[in-house]
Amino acid sequence: MRLTTEKPALLLGLIGEGIRESLSPTLYEDEAAHHGILCLYQRIDLDALRLTPAALPELLTSAERLGFTGLNITHPCKQAVIGHLDELSDEARAIGAVNTVVLRDGRRIGHNTDHYGFTRNMQRHMAGRALGHVVQLGAGGAGAAVADAVLRLGASRLTLFDLSTERARDLVRTLRARFPDAAVETGGDPAEAMRQADGLVNATPIGMASHPGTPLPPELLEPRHWFAEIIYFPLETELLRIARAKGCHTIDGIGMVVHQAARAFELYTGGIPADSARMTDHVTQVLKRRAAARQGC
Repeated sequence: MRLTTEKPALLLGLIGEGIRESLSPTLYEDEAAHHGILCLYQRIDLDALRLTPAALPELLTSAERLGFTGLNITHPCKQAVIGHLDELSDEARAIGAVNTVVLRDGRRIGHNTDHYGFTRNMQRHMAGRALGHVVQLGAGGAGAAVADAVLRLGASRLTLFDLSTERARDLVRTLRARFPDAAVETGGDPAEAMRQADGLVNATPIGMASHPGTPLPPELLEPRHWFAEIIYFPLETELLRIARAKGCHTIDGIGMVVHQAARAFELYTGGIPADSARMTDHVTQVLKRRAAARQGC
């Protein structure tokens, strides 16, 4: 799209692993165009570049030198990036994870919009329904934001599982200090936890195109459970498909990614509000085209 505008252009990027199918480029570029802003968005895929999170200092410096406005940060860098930033928003500091970095006036400012995105998505799809006892899979960067949101949304109990027992325990200690009246615990036996649970949240990368599979045995899901997925590529993970087939109340990851991106767009542009409904429509159409293209192969 050719734009004639005096508004500053946006140069944005996404740092993470296995992000080849990320919708962020089209999401930000399309919304910016509606505001008369030229936006160029680059995927900085650690897998494709054969890099690890140890390359974050180099990548951040390069982005600054090339004039990037900001960067989205995803798995596995949301916590690792913090030590390379100059400033954190109150929310990012409390959660201990960053998914949005604004590069402005020579400073790197970290924000967490995952919390906002997950909260808005849950408020829409769980309206009038109590969260009850929640089992959450994943205590990493996204998991820290989601767990905080789950408790703020009124969950009566939160049981956390993670491949790293130490990481799960650290998050539980942090959450107990922040929510002294909440029942927060690390999980032991997933089967026992799911027998007691009302709902399940997947905050791990398991189910992404680059990390196929399910993060727990699907037979532990029962029709009475609700299930929330934060992955959006693919839109229907294997566990989400199974949950729907069983009749569970399900929530996909589109709402979270759209609302967190809308909030990040405002941060990058210095306050220009994004239209989340328009962004949702755009992403939905893009996903339909991708699905049709795959079927045509």
